[in-house]
Amino acid sequence: MPCDEELAQRVRQVLVDVPGVTERKMFGGLAFMIRGNMFCGVVGQDLMVRVGPDRYQEALAASHARLMDFTGRPLKGMVYVGVEGCKTDEALRSWIDQAVSFAGSLPAKVSSRSVRQKTRRRQ
Repeated sequence: MPCDEELAQRVRQVLVDVPGVTERKMFGGLAFMIRGNMFCGVVGQDLMVRVGPDRYQEALAASHARLMDFTGRPLKGMVYVGVEGCKTDEALRSWIDQAVSFAGSLPAKVSSRSVRQKTRRRQ
């Protein structure tokens, strides 16, 4: 199922002033990353949000949020938010702000490509 391009564009608008955000096609949809850490995305018509383990239960209790079980198992710290849960710009921004805050607390990831290049140079 292709990602909802209208929702993806709304996410881009919210993130326009957040430095270092990149996009990558993942999970059959679109993922947004900061410093190599995925923090949100669009899968089908759902917003995918990484809230982290401390805010996970609170996020699941929110209206229109549910387990992110893309792999058949719940991914702790990540939720799907249905269309109604991010219908307004305010609601969308609230979810994205939570995700950016959590991802910003994580150490930067080194891409596997960079690691492979460094390994080759040492050999």
